[in-house]
Amino acid sequence: MTFQPKPLDTHVNWRAADVADPAAWTLQLDDADQAEIDAAVRSVQAGGLDILDVSRDEFPLSGLVPKLAEVERELIDGRGFVRIAGLDASRYSDDELTLIYWGIGAHLGEPWPQNKHGHLLGDVTDQGKTADDPYSRGNEIGGIAFDYHTDGSDLVGLMCLRPAARGGLSCVANVVAIYNELVKTRPDLVEVLYEKFPWDHRGEQPKGGKPYYMQPVFTEFEDRLFVKFIPQYIKSSQKYPETPRLTALQREAIDTMSQMARDPDFNVYMDLQPGVMQFINNYHVLHGRSAYEDDAASGKKRHLKRLWLATRRLSSRPPHFHYKTRAHWGQTRSMSHVPAVERV
Repeated sequence: MTFQPKPLDTHVNWRAADVADPAAWTLQLDDADQAEIDAAVRSVQAGGLDILDVSRDEFPLSGLVPKLAEVERELIDGRGFVRIAGLDASRYSDDELTLIYWGIGAHLGEPWPQNKHGHLLGDVTDQGKTADDPYSRGNEIGGIAFDYHTDGSDLVGLMCLRPAARGGLSCVANVVAIYNELVKTRPDLVEVLYEKFPWDHRGEQPKGGKPYYMQPVFTEFEDRLFVKFIPQYIKSSQKYPETPRLTALQREAIDTMSQMARDPDFNVYMDLQPGVMQFINNYHVLHGRSAYEDDAASGKKRHLKRLWLATRRLSSRPPHFHYKTRAHWGQTRSMSHVPAVERV
């Protein structure tokens, strides 16, 4: 090979046994935190602010700020995932829970648009779309399991409004450990994954633009590993006749990554309950979910809120990982409004 890959971010090489204790990756909110959050909610409500206009200054959390700074450090320079639990969700409406989530997210980073509609707050729930719809997005599809993938920002956050009747575990996989294992065992595949792959725009390209774009799966930048991995979007790019064809080795590389990500040795599984939040480093951690069943008639319809955030802790990133490569998504600032079923 002309290219010799090297291990990166080896301090993040955790396996499942290393993170078996949920307390190690959970920020448990205490009574003082809860009181501070409640006061911030009431302050925003009294001021009549639109949620998208609420910054970290308008959602003051002076006592919680040092804890959230440690969360951000852990996300960027540590294991790459954190759960925030302990919020008494029964005290709040869905809108209030969403405000709390937005306010905590504002302390962790700046919101990035998630789609061509400029949604800064997204809904992850069954929206009647199916996986065979060539323009569907994952947050719109219900029921089926999602294989491991990344999203489109530095940090990805989820907060549970309500779980499914059955199933729907949130899963995270350590792609840094996968990368470093491949450096040792299949450097030929690592070399391929540093090359540019075609990606499906899913109909959200700039007006008059190509329906696909080119980007590598692995990028080394300032001694950090950056990963973008959505195998479904790589493979679906092949429906356009003008798209470069995937080689057999490219297909083997992405299939091998997917297979390794499914290995429980690289995984953590979370059962998110109302008010629980999960934040991940989108470059170091892949995420997915298990299959689930809703029972909307009894109020049990899985519904999560989603944030994409630009962390202030990461001073620079490769140009192709900046949301300005999708500047047309940011021409409007809005939020998704998917009606929620009543909580039982």
